[in-house]
Amino acid sequence: MSAESWPPQLKDWVAKCLGQMTDTNRTEAQAELRQVIADAFAAHTLWTTDWAGVQLKALMPQPTPQFNNTNLKRKNNEHSPATKKVKKALKNNGATPSFDPNDRAALDKRAQRFQREHEIEREKSSTSRLGSLASLKANHSHSHLFANSRSTSPFGQSDDPEADPNVMDWDRYTIVGTSQEIFKDYLRLTTEPKPEQIRPYPILQQTLLELKKRFRERTPYNWICSQFKSLRQDLTVQRIKNEFTVQVYEIHGRIALECGDMVEYNQCQATLKTLYELGIPGRVEEFTAYRILMLLHGRNMSELNLYVGQLTPKQKADPAVLHALQVQRALAMGNYHALFALYSSSPNMGAYIMDHFVARERAKALMVITKAYKSIPLSFIHQELAFDGLEQAREFLADHSAAIFTNPGSPDDQKTLDCKPAGTQLNQIFETKYRKVAIKGAI
Repeated sequence: MSAESWPPQLKDWVAKCLGQMTDTNRTEAQAELRQVIADAFAAHTLWTTDWAGVQLKALMPQPTPQFNNTNLKRKNNEHSPATKKVKKALKNNGATPSFDPNDRAALDKRAQRFQREHEIEREKSSTSRLGSLASLKANHSHSHLFANSRSTSPFGQSDDPEADPNVMDWDRYTIVGTSQEIFKDYLRLTTEPKPEQIRPYPILQQTLLELKKRFRERTPYNWICSQFKSLRQDLTVQRIKNEFTVQVYEIHGRIALECGDMVEYNQCQATLKTLYELGIPGRVEEFTAYRILMLLHGRNMSELNLYVGQLTPKQKADPAVLHALQVQRALAMGNYHALFALYSSSPNMGAYIMDHFVARERAKALMVITKAYKSIPLSFIHQELAFDGLEQAREFLADHSAAIFTNPGSPDDQKTLDCKPAGTQLNQIFETKYRKVAIKGAI
């Protein structure tokens, strides 16, 4: 009997059966397959049989054996590989262990063992949550955290239905300083703070008054900054967040701006943002204006647009914020005349921030001027770009390799800038000097 003479339906059925065979049933299925085809050939029914409906017994799914009174499954030891110890024991005893699903005593013993394992796992999970707390309590340097406490656990009272047992109740262990020193140099904490090294709230209020007085007396900024950082550290350690805390950060931020310390200013600005979001009152509008000017300095237009879009109409109407928004508009439109008029009339301490990017904008304005004019008096540049004097305007041009005058031997009030060669130099210097903005301590 040649397979070429088989009907197409039979060929498809044979291919289907071969695809369903596995290594475990291949021998039995092939033998049954040959027998079915031979029987059909002998009965002359190869072309009349509905082969799509024929199913080999060897390829039928085998039912899963189930035990009475339990769903547990166990492999027979005769068909599973045993360890060396088990093989040795079986060899010495000369017996083969077997499992009887009807042995009630064995099933009960097995259930008890699983119950004990479940209880052990539950105990492990409950104790692991307090593992870090136990190690902390065992540390002698942290022992005072647990002294005079009503409970050995700092995770809140267990009888409080609203308390989260996984959240540390830090209020119970907040440090209250006892030091009476007015001044203390700043040192970065490397160990747990001790109460005798921390100044309490009344002493910190006296410290702020003395620091304001010392700054007015022209005390060196490095010492003032160290004292303010120490003051901020004592507030943080004692978790003091109130109007006094806001006042400390605002004063330190203004002093840092005046002294050109942008690292400390940005740190104060970042903390003030968090304190304002907590609803603690302060000079919110003033530092909002500073924030806008800092974003203009960094040319971070995406964040600036997002930040300005979140301002309320009341905030936008504040004079300081309105001034900062006008600076933003002047920069966006390239209106250097309006920009330097706003620079000369900056409220609060906004001019100290504008000082950091005014040189860049002066160079851009000069690039525009030198394209529009053939020559321009130095006195016009002095007035238009808000220089402090003619000498400062001339030195700015010299620093940018653009001090090219038609009458270099004349006095400053009579000098005239030769725009074409000066503009060429300005374009080259601008690309190398102002391409990137470096902001120390940026937030």
